[in-house]
Amino acid sequence: MGRVPGLPPVCLQPPAPGVCRLLDSRYMASIQAAKRALRAQLKQKLAALSELEKLEQSQAVTRKLLSHHRYQTAQRIAVFLNMADEVQTGDIIRDIFHQGKLCFIPRYQPRSAHMDMVRLSSMEEINLLPVTTWNIRQPGQEDYREEALATGGLDLVLVPGLGFDSEGHRLGRGKGYYDTFLARYSRHLSDKPHTIALAFQEQICDSIPVTESDFAIDEVLSAGDLEMLKK
Repeated sequence: MGRVPGLPPVCLQPPAPGVCRLLDSRYMASIQAAKRALRAQLKQKLAALSELEKLEQSQAVTRKLLSHHRYQTAQRIAVFLNMADEVQTGDIIRDIFHQGKLCFIPRYQPRSAHMDMVRLSSMEEINLLPVTTWNIRQPGQEDYREEALATGGLDLVLVPGLGFDSEGHRLGRGKGYYDTFLARYSRHLSDKPHTIALAFQEQICDSIPVTESDFAIDEVLSAGDLEMLKK
């Protein structure tokens, strides 16, 4: 787990009853406060990006991904339908279908941290999907779909987020969907899928505050020269 300067250490062996719980509680509160502050900073940076800047960076990230050996060899790929402040994934999804690969997209359950990766049948289907309160299109809860974990898992998961660092640490939006999904994946299937985050340069951070429940990303692809590879 990454340490953040200025935060108290985690107590592993309590010196007295209740002391460890108190220190751990303070540590977690400090981590959450640091995450909230960093989210606010990153949202400001992303809001300052023009549509042209986001398009150009998205195109650069897409080119890197489509030439990546992990993408080229993957047959079952999970990809997010991007929000306005995320790397645009339309060309990636189009290529997944063009290459004859299987495409899975997130379906979030409201008022919970549960997320499934469900099959998307075509590029054209996206515009027919209902829109969530987050302004993201996804299949309705009553819409029966092939679910990735139940039918063989995934070769590659493309991950969104607000911020990333060189250790593969990721700062999401605070709902825990991807961390919960990857933890559930690891419990149900023996092999964890390879994870690649897609990022604007403005989302690259010196360090990300994390806890033990935060999954690290295997790779981060950004628009610039910085490539962060964990393995």
